[in-house]
Amino acid sequence: MSDSLPAARAAVDAADAVVRRAAAHLASLAADGDRISVARFDEHQALAYDLAHAAAAVEGSRVMLDYAGHGEVEALLAFVFIADAISDLAARMLGRSDTWRSGLDALDGVWDFVATYRAPELLASLGDRLPSIGTGPTHLDDEFTLVADTFRRFGEDKIRPHAEHVHRENADVPEDIISGLAEIGGFGLSVPEEYGGFASGGERDYMGMVVSTEELSRASLGIGGSLITRPEILTRAVVSGGTEEQKQQWLPRIAAGELMAGIMVTEPDFGSDVAGVKVSATATEGGWLINGVKTWATFAGRATVLLLLARTDPDRSIGHRGLSVFLVEKPAAAGHHFEFTQPGGGHMEGRAIDTIGYRGMHSYEVAFDGWLVPAENLVGGAAGLGRGFYLQMAGFENGRLQTAARAVGLMQAAFEAGLQYAQDRTVFGKSVFDYQLSKVKLARMAALIQAGRQFSYAVAAKMGNGEGTLEASMVKAYVCRAAEWVTREAMQLHGGMGYAEEFAVSRYFVDARVLSIFEGADETLCLRVIARRLAEQALAG
Repeated sequence: MSDSLPAARAAVDAADAVVRRAAAHLASLAADGDRISVARFDEHQALAYDLAHAAAAVEGSRVMLDYAGHGEVEALLAFVFIADAISDLAARMLGRSDTWRSGLDALDGVWDFVATYRAPELLASLGDRLPSIGTGPTHLDDEFTLVADTFRRFGEDKIRPHAEHVHRENADVPEDIISGLAEIGGFGLSVPEEYGGFASGGERDYMGMVVSTEELSRASLGIGGSLITRPEILTRAVVSGGTEEQKQQWLPRIAAGELMAGIMVTEPDFGSDVAGVKVSATATEGGWLINGVKTWATFAGRATVLLLLARTDPDRSIGHRGLSVFLVEKPAAAGHHFEFTQPGGGHMEGRAIDTIGYRGMHSYEVAFDGWLVPAENLVGGAAGLGRGFYLQMAGFENGRLQTAARAVGLMQAAFEAGLQYAQDRTVFGKSVFDYQLSKVKLARMAALIQAGRQFSYAVAAKMGNGEGTLEASMVKAYVCRAAEWVTREAMQLHGGMGYAEEFAVSRYFVDARVLSIFEGADETLCLRVIARRLAEQALAG
């Protein structure tokens, strides 16, 4: 395998050159002087979208080059992933050489490498090894191996036994999962040590969140990995812009699991375009009156504190500069509906939105009518007025990385289910696993999963050093799309039983579909973050 490493590097370099050429062309098409015009940019969305996913694949391929250096198994998984990534890039370019400013001849030097590591015989031979190697070594150090083991045991013992019931009955997250997660410190992973949590600053905080999220999501996306996402987003917003009094008041209680967090950003008419938020916060004696409707507020019923993005400046022409964030307290509510009235007449009512998957935490539409929030609950106090967009983004940027980790955990569960069923099920006189096509599918799944995992680790390291915002969007976009394919193929390996609810793989499939939608829709991340940033970098030279 070491003999192929130079060829793999050359292949990734060639793909990177194609991506850079396309980014430069997009920049020339969208430029208005020394800046990118959104209107001009949007005339080339098809190129921008494909470019974003191709760039993410190249970034993941570079990460896998490093992984390849660990050993023979690692190199094999890395080279299979890279060959697949380049094949996908070629498919995006085919027939669009004018758009990409590159023809397939730009990849002429890589086809031998691609042919070697996409060969069905090689993939099948990798498939033969999967019962013993799984998706490959993670190469976590001792500390994070212990973190992974702790959360894996919790997932197996406390979460997995409830996962199917909650999914089929659209039931609530069991309270023993919440209390158990609090006991092992799950809600304090991003809370600084001085406020009762475990975060000490830097890379290890992000790595801890990624590792634990993957293991919880492996047990269940809806009632596992996502439980620690909302407190993570709220915590980072408060740490970034809250007053010292707010940090002292809220963070220790979140770390201890005394408060359950919900996030309210999206509105019926405004999703990713948060600058258009209409829910208003009007100053009144003693605080702010909240009016309007929020939607897709996951866990809003059970939550006892909500991070709410609202418009504090009625001048909508100033867009996101008129937004602020509030910490809104409420009683915990079970079930699919809640309604509360304050002594002064303020009213809050929420109804759960039925979904095809990702059940348990429930996503709500919540209407506010004169709901009074104390003045001290404006995050950042007076200094926080108009900074709401930036404070909520401080939480959501890491939320994207965490979502990638959720996708990896879900893919791992699907892979394990597909591999086990393929070994156990006999068709036409031999096990499903013994057929070449099954081995090829499982081999590609293993390579995708390990790439997503290592990519997430690499982004965690960047974010721990104050970088990696672009890469966090890349890993989220790429891995969440991959999860749809992996869970589909795991379901397909089950045949008709994959469509039966009695097998967990049907849940994995419908759960995976949400990953490219929440925490930044795929199209928004690709167009407004990844491709635009690449074009801006190209324009700047």
